[in-house]
Amino acid sequence: MTQRSLALSTDLYELAMAAAYFESGMTKDHAIFELFIRRLPRGRSFLITAGLEQALEYLDNFRLTSSEVEYVRAHPAFKDVSREFFDYLSNLRFTGDIWAMPEGTLTFGMEPILRVEAPIIEAQIVETFLLSAINFQTMIASKAARVVTAAAGRDVIEFGTRRAHGTEAGLYAARAAYIGGCIGTSNVEAGHLFGVPTFGTLAHSFVMSFDREQDAFRAFLKSFPHTATVLVDTYDTVAAVQHLASEFGSAVSAVRLDSGDLCRLSIEVRDMLDRAGMTHTQIFASGDLNENRIAELLADGARIDAFGVGTELATSYDSPALSGVYKLVALRQNGEWRMRVKLSEDKHTYPGAKQVWRIVDESGTFVRDVVALEDETGLANILEREGVARPLVNRVMTRGKSILPIPSVSSPPSEAREQRFANLKQARARSDESLKSLPRELRSLDSATTYSVSFSNQLRDRRDQLERDLRSVTAREGKTKR
Repeated sequence: MTQRSLALSTDLYELAMAAAYFESGMTKDHAIFELFIRRLPRGRSFLITAGLEQALEYLDNFRLTSSEVEYVRAHPAFKDVSREFFDYLSNLRFTGDIWAMPEGTLTFGMEPILRVEAPIIEAQIVETFLLSAINFQTMIASKAARVVTAAAGRDVIEFGTRRAHGTEAGLYAARAAYIGGCIGTSNVEAGHLFGVPTFGTLAHSFVMSFDREQDAFRAFLKSFPHTATVLVDTYDTVAAVQHLASEFGSAVSAVRLDSGDLCRLSIEVRDMLDRAGMTHTQIFASGDLNENRIAELLADGARIDAFGVGTELATSYDSPALSGVYKLVALRQNGEWRMRVKLSEDKHTYPGAKQVWRIVDESGTFVRDVVALEDETGLANILEREGVARPLVNRVMTRGKSILPIPSVSSPPSEAREQRFANLKQARARSDESLKSLPRELRSLDSATTYSVSFSNQLRDRRDQLERDLRSVTAREGKTKR
């Protein structure tokens, strides 16, 4: 995917903890971490998972180069760390197992999206990259789904790279937006690497580079006689459409409105095009659009066939970050697994490796989710009384090797693109089907309804018992110190 190594795409404290684990003789200890979103962002009633493919590629290719190891060794924070630790880093590979929800799965707060079981040093160092990959793409895929929902069956194209938080963010925003339902992107690299369909029109600068607007139209339509989408609002929108209609007629595939009263202009332009016999010429709209603006335009009767959405989509402008976390839930030392729990106020966790069960009624509608310990026996049979109970978290990597079909670093570019696009289409289809199964009220842009997510009785009991044990130990230690 990139010429640079990604192994140091981590926070310094991950490496500091790795060194301390090593110096404490914990290289053989295995850990289970789970990645989940604490709570849904404002204005969201669901999330769509994305970024898993990048997470698996990162883990599959994880290794530190000699220059990276030397950089860490020279860092002042590591001046007292033994040489053996850096020898260990030089040979470090990810050897663990991964379970995850497939990309395109609807998820909600406190549900494990991804689970890592690996030697604790390996599991710790990869935390930052996993959170970054999953948080960002999940955020954008979820935003895209809202925009596409608002478009009510009309096409949406992602246009946001120039406003994204860097070119890499723009690239992965394009990928995630496709999972969320956009038909494509303006980002050419996303087409080259992932196979995402790419689209483009022309800019005002092209029109302004000619002395007359109609000369610009002639030049562009000569080069793209069958696919051109012509930007018509550089000077006078109505006059531009009149000229296109009189000289080019149905040869114009689409016109683009980028400013002004989009609702009024779309109605006027549609009438002009139809009177000119250009009934197949589409109207494409852009210009600081989001899901709420699109919904308003359509409710007001706008005659728009497709939308280009940039800034608001590629940055998830109204809610630009997820509260994704990565927490230790179990630790195996000397062959014995011990569950771990965090008791911090407002940031508590549940212990142990977990499964998410989704109950679906006879009509195919999602009823509720239950988060349970992975090894709870008989729970699925109990849940089946309410409907079909489906497990959402599946094994996707074993001993550091992906089970899912992801391209290797040696794959030819065309072959890699084909495989990535096949994966993307599956994720997009999964997202689309899942949204159709979500209760209608939760698909509303301003939904006040909350989807039901509960924890199994056994999981709650296990957490409560751990809390009692921890508080008892703390109390005894306090008395001893006094």
